[in-house]
Amino acid sequence: MSGENEKKLGLVSLTGLVVGSMIGGGVFALPADMASGAGVAAILIGWLITGTGMIALALVYQNLALRQPELNGGVYSYARAGFGDYIGFNAAWGYWLSALLGNVSYAVMMFGALGYFFPVFGQGNNLISTLCASVLIWTVQALVRRGVKEAAIVNVVTTIAKLVPIILFVIGVTIAFRVDVFTLDIWGESNLSLGSIADQVKSTMLVTLWVFIGIEGAVVISGRAKHRRDVGRATVIGLLSTLTIYGLVSVLSLGVMRQAELAGLETPSAAYVLEAAVGSVGAVVINAGLVVSLLGALLGWTILAAEIAYVAAKDGILPRVFAGENKRGAPANSLTLTSILVQIALILTLVASSTYQVIYSIASSAILIPYLFSGLYAGKLAAGGETYEPGEGRMRDLGVAILSSLYAAWLIYAAGLEYILLVTILYAAGIIVFVTGKRERKLRVFAGWEKVVALLFAVGAAAAAVMLMKGSL
Repeated sequence: MSGENEKKLGLVSLTGLVVGSMIGGGVFALPADMASGAGVAAILIGWLITGTGMIALALVYQNLALRQPELNGGVYSYARAGFGDYIGFNAAWGYWLSALLGNVSYAVMMFGALGYFFPVFGQGNNLISTLCASVLIWTVQALVRRGVKEAAIVNVVTTIAKLVPIILFVIGVTIAFRVDVFTLDIWGESNLSLGSIADQVKSTMLVTLWVFIGIEGAVVISGRAKHRRDVGRATVIGLLSTLTIYGLVSVLSLGVMRQAELAGLETPSAAYVLEAAVGSVGAVVINAGLVVSLLGALLGWTILAAEIAYVAAKDGILPRVFAGENKRGAPANSLTLTSILVQIALILTLVASSTYQVIYSIASSAILIPYLFSGLYAGKLAAGGETYEPGEGRMRDLGVAILSSLYAAWLIYAAGLEYILLVTILYAAGIIVFVTGKRERKLRVFAGWEKVVALLFAVGAAAAAVMLMKGSL
C-alpha cells in the first residue's frame, strides 16, 4: 500500500500540473490577442470579469474535490453524477477533444516560435514543421507511457523553467511602461472597428478562457493524488498565480505599445513587445521561453487528455478500448488514441494552413460544456443540501456555484455562433462513440430527455455542415 502511495502525486506536482497546463503558449500571445478586438478600458473590464468567474470556478472545484472525493474524473465525473451518463459523456468527450486540439495549437505555435531562429519552420504549419511536430507528439506520448508520476515531475521542472522568461518580460515592460501610452484613447473611441465597450469586452472572453484552460488539471487527475485536500489547494494556488501573471503581461504591454500596434503583431506578440522595450535580446528571450513553455504544456495536456478518457472508459461511459493501461499504470490505450487524433489534426492543419488562433478558439469552445456542468453540479449539491451539515455554508457555496455557472454561460454566448456550430459537429460525432460504449456493455443507450440533447447536437451539426459547404461558416 505504501509503495502504491509513493506513486501518487503531492501538492507540488498537482500545482505544477495546474500551472503548467494553464501557462502554455497563450500567455506569450496575450498582448496582441487581447488588443486585436479591445481597447485598454475594455481589456481591464474583461480581466475583472474573467478573474471573478475563474476564481468562482476554482472554488467550485475545491469544494467538489472535498465533498465528493470518490469522483476521480473531475469535470467528467461531476457532470455525470449530477445529470446522467450522456451529459457526463459529453463532458468527457468535449474535454478530451479540447485537450487534443489544444496540443495541436501548441505544436503549431512552438514551431512558429522556432521559426524565429530557424526560418525553415515558417509560421509553424508548413511541411517541415508538421513532420517535426509529429515526432515531438509521439516522443511526449512515450514519456507519459513510462508513468504519470514521472511525467508530472518533468512537468514541474518545465513549469519552473517557463516562468523565468515571463518574469524577465514583466521586469522589462515595467521599466519601459509609459503612462501616456497606456492612457491614450483608453476607451478605444478612435478605432471604430472595435465597436462598443460591450463588444470589446466580449471579444476578450475567448482569449482569457483559453489561457485559463487547465484550471481543472488537479481535479482531472485527482484519482492519483496522495491527499484529496491537495486537489483543491493546487487548483486555487495555480489559479491565483497565473491570474497575476496574465494580468501583468497583458496590462503592462498596453503601456509599451499602443492598442493598434499591439493588434498588428505576429504570434508570439510578447516577443515583439519586449523587443520594443529592451531591444532584440527581448525577442530572443521570449521565443526561447515560449518553446520551453509549450513543451511543458504539451506534456501536461497529454496527461490530462489521456486521463479523462481513461477514467470515463473505466466507468463504462467511453468504449472499453480507452481503458487499457500498461504495467506502469499509465493509460496506454487512451494515450495512443489521443496521439493518433492529434497527428491527424496536424496533417489537416498543414492542408488547411490553419492558424493558432483558429484552433485555440475551437478548443476553447469545446471545453465550455464541461465547465458549465461543473458549476451546475456544485449548485445542485448546495441547493439540495447533499453532503452538507447544518450551518456549513450552503448559501455561500450556492452563490459561488451560480456565479461560476453564469460565467460559463456568458462564455458560450461570447464564443459566438460560428464556433458553437463548429463544436456541435464534434459533439454530434460523439453520439456514435457513446452508443458504441453502451452497446458493448449491453446497456440502455439514452434516457428519455437525453435523446433530445443528442437530437439538438445532430441538428446543429447538420446546419454547420451545410453552412461549411456553402462557405458561409
